[in-house]
Amino acid sequence: MSRAWLHPLVRGAGAIARFAVFALLAALTPSTLAADGVVSWDLLGQVQVVRENGRYVPRYAEPVRKLDAAQVKLQGFMIPLATGRTHTHFVLSANPSDCGFCMPGGPESYVEVQASAPFKYTLDPVVLKGRLAVLKDDPSGIFYRLVEAVPAGN
Repeated sequence: MSRAWLHPLVRGAGAIARFAVFALLAALTPSTLAADGVVSWDLLGQVQVVRENGRYVPRYAEPVRKLDAAQVKLQGFMIPLATGRTHTHFVLSANPSDCGFCMPGGPESYVEVQASAPFKYTLDPVVLKGRLAVLKDDPSGIFYRLVEAVPAGN
């Protein structure tokens, strides 16, 4: 029986093996930039919490440490820290806070934002640019802070 009607990727064990290896490599290689030069949440997730001197502190991968004090773009969802329509201090999350099916992330999936001008609250994703601080031992337990944040524009 001819398999010519099948997609070329599934026409044989060799093709399936090549596709599986490619898919595995793609999944294991976190991208550093998402669309339009935005730093990916996969990159920010390259951190481990380790015990040092009786305390738990973050240990960042080298690509993350290189982002400290760099101008970056981040995309995420606003989580206000106070009531009101506009905010200059809020948290940016990798996942929408109103998603009942999204698993909550650890501290690597949140960024504290200190904006230069007020942002109007929205449930839609926002893209910000500013200077990223990779925090080593912040008493609040947060790993990242974006300061002087402004809308990234296009």
